[in-house]
Amino acid sequence: MKNILVIGSTGQIGSELTMELRRRYGNSHVVAGYIKGAEPKGELLESGPSAMADVTDGEMIQRVVKEHHIDAIYNLAALLSVVAEGKPRLAWKIGIDGLWNILEVAREEGCSVFTPSSIGSFGSETPHTMTPQDTIQRPRTIYGVSKVTTELLSNYYFYKYGVDTRSVRFPGIISYITPPGGGTTDYAVDIFYSAVRGEHFVCPLRKGTLLDMMYMPDALHAAIMLMEANPNRLVHRNSFNVGAMSFAPEKIYAEIKKYKPEFEMSYKVDPLKQSIAESWPDRMDDTCARREWGWAPTYDITRMTADMLEKLSAHLKV
Repeated sequence: MKNILVIGSTGQIGSELTMELRRRYGNSHVVAGYIKGAEPKGELLESGPSAMADVTDGEMIQRVVKEHHIDAIYNLAALLSVVAEGKPRLAWKIGIDGLWNILEVAREEGCSVFTPSSIGSFGSETPHTMTPQDTIQRPRTIYGVSKVTTELLSNYYFYKYGVDTRSVRFPGIISYITPPGGGTTDYAVDIFYSAVRGEHFVCPLRKGTLLDMMYMPDALHAAIMLMEANPNRLVHRNSFNVGAMSFAPEKIYAEIKKYKPEFEMSYKVDPLKQSIAESWPDRMDDTCARREWGWAPTYDITRMTADMLEKLSAHLKV
C-alpha cells in the first residue's frame, strides 16, 4: 500500500485506523474520507489530507481515487447492528450499493479493498462455540444479511475481475477513544465509561451472554496485517474469523471490580439487543487467519481491562 483512502474515517473504527495508518505509512499517504455532517476534526483533520467520499456516489469515489493516486481502500462505511434494524433500507444502500460503487472503482483503477465483516454475519443456526471459518451463515438482521452480502460480493470481484479484496469478521470492538455508536456489543464499552465516571451501570444483556470481543489496538493490527499479507498465502479472503477474547457481562464486571471495588452493575435486558446477541457466536475459530497470515492478538481480558481503565480515565480527565 502506497496511498490509502479510508472511507468512514470519522466512524468507530475509521478514526483510529486512519491515525494508525498515518503513523505507519506517513501522514500525506493516508486520505481521511468523510461524508457531509461527519467531517474530520482536530488531529484527524490537521495531520493529513481529507476528502469527501460518499460511497453512494461512485463518481465522487473515483475522483478522490484519481486525485490522490489511491491504490488501497479501507471501506468502513456501514450502519451498526441496532441502528441498522431501525433503518434497513439505508443500511443496504450504504453497505451494499456503496460497496458495489467501491468495487467498480477498484476494478477500473487497480485498487485493493478491505471491507470488514462481523460476527453479525452468522445466525442462530451457526455453531456458536468455536464457530468454524466455513459454516452456515443465515443471519436474521439486516446488518447480518448485508455483511454476508459484502463477503460474497467481494469474493465475486476477486474471482471475476481479479480485484484484491480482503476482509476480517470483527468481533465486538472495545475502545477508549471512540464512544459507543449503536452496536449490540457496545455494552462492553459503556460499562467502562460508567466505571470510570463512578456511575451505576445497567447492562442491556442477560447474565451469561457470551460474545467475542477485541480491544481496538488488536482490531487495527488485524486490518493492516491482513492487507500487508502475502496474497499467495491466502486461501480465504472474504472473510477471515479473528478473535481475541470471549466473555459474558458478569466476567468483564468482575475484572473491572478488581480496580473499582465500589463499582456496581444491574441488569435490564433490551429484547432487541439480547435477540441479536443470542444469534451471534460465543467464540469464533480463527485458525485460518493464524495459519494463512500469522494472526495473533496481543490483548486478553485482563490486560485489556487494565489498559482501558487507565487510558479512558486520562481521556475523560477523571
